[in-house]
Amino acid sequence: MPSALSALLGALAFLALAPVLGCLLAGADRIITARMQGRVGPPLLQPYYDVMKLLAKDSRSVNGIQGTHIAMYLVFAAASGAVFFAGGSFLLCVFMLTLASLFFVLAGYSSRSPFAEAGAAREMMQVMSYEPMVLIVAAGLYLATGTFSVAEIANADTPALYALPLVFGGFIYILTIKLRKSPFDLSTSHHAHQELVKGITTEMSGRTLAAVEIAHWYESVMFLGWVALFIVSGTWVSAALALLVCAAVYFLEILIDNNFARVKWQTMLASAWVVALAAGLINLSLLYL
Repeated sequence: MPSALSALLGALAFLALAPVLGCLLAGADRIITARMQGRVGPPLLQPYYDVMKLLAKDSRSVNGIQGTHIAMYLVFAAASGAVFFAGGSFLLCVFMLTLASLFFVLAGYSSRSPFAEAGAAREMMQVMSYEPMVLIVAAGLYLATGTFSVAEIANADTPALYALPLVFGGFIYILTIKLRKSPFDLSTSHHAHQELVKGITTEMSGRTLAAVEIAHWYESVMFLGWVALFIVSGTWVSAALALLVCAAVYFLEILIDNNFARVKWQTMLASAWVVALAAGLINLSLLYL
C-alpha cells in the first residue's frame, strides 16, 4: 500500500497537472485531426483559449440544478482520478467515475430541451455499453494480481498485460466510447458536420460548459493512466514503455475518430457487449482456471 504522503502527492499532482495535460492532449488531437484532413488546424493551446473564453462569459442556465449537476460531475471525475493516481482502490475509482457520468446525464435531462434529453439518453446508453467491460477490467486486475490497489498492481513483478491481453484489447475497444470518439460519439460531438446541435450540452454555456470541458480533460488523463496500469511493473523501463503505449493508443483513437462514420446506438451497445463477453470473459475464464 502507498504511504500517506505518496498517496497525497499523487492525488495533488493529478488534480493540479491533469487539466494541463488534458488540455495539451485536446490541442494535439485537433492538430493531428486537421493534418489528417489536409488542414493547418488551430494552435496547440486552442482548448485553453476556448475554456478561458467560456469562463469569461456570464453564466446562463435554464435552471439552477443544472449547474449543481455539472459541478458534481466535475468533482467526481477529478476525485476518481485522484484516487487512481494516489494508488488507491481501482474499484472505487470505477464507481466514482460512474457516479460522475450519472450526474452528467442528470444535467442533460434537467434542461428539458428535446435535443439535450436525446443527448442524455444517448449518454446513458454509452454508460450501459462500456460499463460491463470496465467491470471486467477491474475483475481481471484482481484475479491477475490479487488486489484492487493501484499502487500494488503498478509495482507487481510482471505487467498485468501478460495475464490480461484480451481484457486489454477489450478495454481499448470501449475506450473509444469513453473518450466520446467517432464512431461512438453519440451523446455529443466535436465534429461540426455530425450534429446541428451539441446533444447533451445543447443548453450549456459559459462556466457550466467550461466545467464540462475541464472534466473531459481530467477523464482523458485518467483513462490513459488506466492504459498505463496494464504496462507498468515498478521499473523505469516499464514506465517509459507505458508512456509510449499511451501515446500510441491515443493516436489510434484519433485515427479511428477520423476514419469511421457514426454508428447507431444499437450497434454500439451490441458490439461493446460482444467484445466484453468474447474478450473479457474468455480471458478471465482462462486466468481463473
